[in-house]
Amino acid sequence: MAEDLRHLDHLLVIEHAADEGFHRPGGGNPRIRPVERRAHGLALQSQFDQAFREGSQARRDAGLDIEELRAVGTIIVLEGAEASYPLRLDSLTAMSKHRKTPKRPQWLLLSVHAASGDQPERATVWVSDDYRSQFLKLFEDYLDKSSTGGNPRNQALVANIARIRRVLLDDLWTSEGEPPRDGRRWWELWLDTTRPDHENIEGFVRTYDLRLIPRSIVLRDRRVLWIESTWAQLEILPVTKIPIAEIRRPEFVDTIEDLSAVEQGEYVEDLAARLVPAPDHAPAVCHLDSGVNRNHLLLTDSLDEADHHTIIGASGNDLQGHGTSMAGLALFGESLDELLIGNDVVELNHRLESVKMLPAKGEPQHDPRDYGSATVEAVMLPEITARRRRVFCLPVSAPPDRAGEPTLWSATVDALAAGTAVTRDGEDLQLITVPDPDVAKLILVATGNVDSCQADFRTESDTSAVEDPAQAWNVLTVGAHTNLVDVPDDPQYQGWKPQAGAGELSPHSRTSVLFDQRKWPIKPDICMEGGNVLTDGATGFENRHPLLSLRSTGIANDIALTSANATSAATAQAARLAAKAIARYPDYWPETIRGLLTHAADWTPVMRGEIDAAGRKRDKLQLLRRYGWGVPSEGSVLASSGQAVTMVSQDQFVPFEGDELRVRRFRLHTLPWPSDVLLALGEADVRLRVTLSYFIEPSASRRGWRQRYAYASHGLRFDLQGTLETQQEFIQRVNRDAQSEEGNGAGAATTSDRWLVGANQRHLGSLHQDDWYGTGAELARCNSIAVYPVGGWWKNSRRRDRSDLPIRYALLVSLRTSAENVDLYTPIANLLSIPVPIQAE
Repeated sequence: MAEDLRHLDHLLVIEHAADEGFHRPGGGNPRIRPVERRAHGLALQSQFDQAFREGSQARRDAGLDIEELRAVGTIIVLEGAEASYPLRLDSLTAMSKHRKTPKRPQWLLLSVHAASGDQPERATVWVSDDYRSQFLKLFEDYLDKSSTGGNPRNQALVANIARIRRVLLDDLWTSEGEPPRDGRRWWELWLDTTRPDHENIEGFVRTYDLRLIPRSIVLRDRRVLWIESTWAQLEILPVTKIPIAEIRRPEFVDTIEDLSAVEQGEYVEDLAARLVPAPDHAPAVCHLDSGVNRNHLLLTDSLDEADHHTIIGASGNDLQGHGTSMAGLALFGESLDELLIGNDVVELNHRLESVKMLPAKGEPQHDPRDYGSATVEAVMLPEITARRRRVFCLPVSAPPDRAGEPTLWSATVDALAAGTAVTRDGEDLQLITVPDPDVAKLILVATGNVDSCQADFRTESDTSAVEDPAQAWNVLTVGAHTNLVDVPDDPQYQGWKPQAGAGELSPHSRTSVLFDQRKWPIKPDICMEGGNVLTDGATGFENRHPLLSLRSTGIANDIALTSANATSAATAQAARLAAKAIARYPDYWPETIRGLLTHAADWTPVMRGEIDAAGRKRDKLQLLRRYGWGVPSEGSVLASSGQAVTMVSQDQFVPFEGDELRVRRFRLHTLPWPSDVLLALGEADVRLRVTLSYFIEPSASRRGWRQRYAYASHGLRFDLQGTLETQQEFIQRVNRDAQSEEGNGAGAATTSDRWLVGANQRHLGSLHQDDWYGTGAELARCNSIAVYPVGGWWKNSRRRDRSDLPIRYALLVSLRTSAENVDLYTPIANLLSIPVPIQAE
């Protein structure tokens, strides 16, 4: 469809949703391993006793004579048997039941190592000395008592434990690979804040003459801090009072290399004279990067001095070049070359902000700065300074710890996006407040770039997992494709050719193919132009040639131009689209703008061909993990047309109620459906796209990602009324599906096989999208969409401070037909009483 036909506003659908109630029964039972009761119970009791004897001996050997460090409990390891019999993690945390005194932890689940290969699932559990007998009673009751149904008491817990042993420091290491044991280095410690003893870490540091960074981040029930020591110096931690839950490899802010420059300065002054900057209150793209050269002639009027921040050093100036080139792309997109040689006035409708959070080479840096706290501080500065809508552009990434799994950085970004307030206590930053949707944030993150150029670049991309924090659920993750396929005339490159063909994945881009397909979100969400790589067909590669890169602003002087590429450049362009969408639709929420960019994306012909050729939905999902939902154009993001209409609903409801946070209701959207027009289309093809976008509250500790330890606070699902269903039949089906999923069943069972991804695959993360393909006649009666909740850690941990908390979401629905002379837009607008502008010919 021609872009110039898109001139109509997307349709905001108001008051077309209603509550529908349902009741879900309790959850189903996990699989229980068949064992011989008496032999198994006695064996575990013996191992239990041995583990605590060895723990007591280790305490005596440590010789701790400082009261504040003397242990008041023992850490043990529970090993499972095999992946098909998971440990019952919910039973591994218990608090005292005192009514008049503060509750005390009896035993606490600290971390979980998932089953992999020949390694069973392992859970590390701290058991208080005062409640050791109560913990042992779980195993005694298994031997001596039976439940109402005749099964052994605590069978689901005890039967699936294969071994109990004393903890080693290695059991608390939850990063990928082995912990480095040579030399002195920085470690990331995760402490359990349900015990007040986490404050004793300062005493531990003083006693053993270690170094501690004087700041920390608190997320939910974990305090994260950084300590410099040898691995051997930490080995005493498990037998101290310090409530150590995990040890991870830290991610500290690093410097970035200069980008190559191409001088085209003679055009800059002419373009600067034709620029009309956006007003001060206009939306902004806020760059969290290496700073920006705000004196550049093309940037200075769009980046006020008051919006030029830094959290490192005294100046927000860019000494590396990366941030300035990204700012140019965020302001002008990939069309700077065309603007430079043009003659038209260029009116801008968004501005720039910058926070320098990356040090330049040679700049003094004292204590290492982790990415999580750096991002928190960087986000705070512009929000304090100026009241305006903004898009945060984070083109910075770090190598992934574990492919797809949350980290401190990604969880911090998710918490900021959800609207969790940042409170400061000295150098400690806390993100533990109830999320406030009114201060939710739109954050765009780059997937990160592949480490090296390889002849088989597709395999290199598929085996390079997206970098941290691009696995975050609440962000819009941007990968790179390319249409830059020209060959240089330079004789030096005679016989060379671009690696990727037009419309393919850029050789720079990473993917989420290596993610656990059952748990972690589809990333990237979208792709934007990221440039290409030249190759001689053998071992020669040129990955920054200006002809296969994008033009942007540089730092050599105030009129310098440079080349930019890869996923950082793609993210900056996507941030520009998001800011333009906010300018056109100022009432859209951050969740809505995120969903709109994905909803407006389309696959290139090459991507589309691969997806169509994939037979199984699982194979299509793999391709989505490479390409996301394709490439959004400016026209499709900003406008609808007669043959391609987008309806936008912004809604909220309270799904969980009461002390037990039972799921009570879901939302039924009855859409303004152009049934007569759809019926008139007959057998003509129609594409329906549905996008559901919302933000979750994260929980970043590695405790198995199940039930009360799930990463997400909650989840949402959507389903469409079937072609042959009445609305009441549809409501009944949604009720059954919701009950099934809440009871650990298969979940949604859609009535249609016309979905591209399908109900079993699309509900990963917090941004869900799917395409339905069929005829107008089939779709004419499918005018109801249900949005229903599933429980996360809010519900499963029964957090009363999350009871009766509303959750909000954006639901985007679009219809598109290839039939000519068909107007889908006008009948929908009429049903919504929205006037339709007439376009003069």
